[in-house]
Amino acid sequence: MLKIAVYGKGGIGKSTVTSNLAAAFARLGKSVIQIGCDPKADSTINLLGGKPLKPVIEILREGGEPSSAEEISAEGFGGILCIETGGPTPGLGCAGRGIIATFNLLDELELFEKRKPDVVLYDVLGDVVCGGFAAPIREGYAEQVLIVTSGEKMALYAANNICQAVRNFEDRGYAHVGGVILNHRNVPGETEKVYSFAKEHGIDVIAEIPRSDDINECEDMGHTAVESRPECEASQRFLELAKKLIGEDK
Repeated sequence: MLKIAVYGKGGIGKSTVTSNLAAAFARLGKSVIQIGCDPKADSTINLLGGKPLKPVIEILREGGEPSSAEEISAEGFGGILCIETGGPTPGLGCAGRGIIATFNLLDELELFEKRKPDVVLYDVLGDVVCGGFAAPIREGYAEQVLIVTSGEKMALYAANNICQAVRNFEDRGYAHVGGVILNHRNVPGETEKVYSFAKEHGIDVIAEIPRSDDINECEDMGHTAVESRPECEASQRFLELAKKLIGEDK
């Protein structure tokens, strides 16, 4: 089982990257679970035809006691099982609590043991790598972390914090940084800045995603580009990345 956590600054496009990557794995015939670990609960919306999924924390808050994965998930494009952790009522409580509560529930439901997916993707907010948001790293859920960044200053600042957080747990046998995904914003000197950052941290830039009207237009329709426009350049980059991650790019 390939277990990947995708981290990045809020608004950097990590949900777009994660959902397109999930769709790419599905196109390669892999069974996939995507878990959105962001209070906004919008990670999987473009895998579900633009329909938002009720987050786990909201189900629990309403007194629900889910006894099966079907009660907290929905199946999207390519059979991808979609789950959203959600977060607390705005202004109340820790934003990471939804992640912790969801992970505890997934353990109780033995989701991974029963579903036996080929790939699990966690889409995680990376602005603040506190206890909740660090759970995929430190609890052994993810094996590797992919960092989504552009060449913008604050995106690289967040990427640096994520690198430091991951390395705090590496000596305990938890996740490691598997690479950087450059999600282009076309800022001056962007490519050079991101490759310099990666070199400084001893990691690779494993994919470059072009700024793409295809992605934006597909999202307006509630789809990923990989689903609706698999032949476009951006979709091909996601498919190449998926093949690389599962070792089928040789």
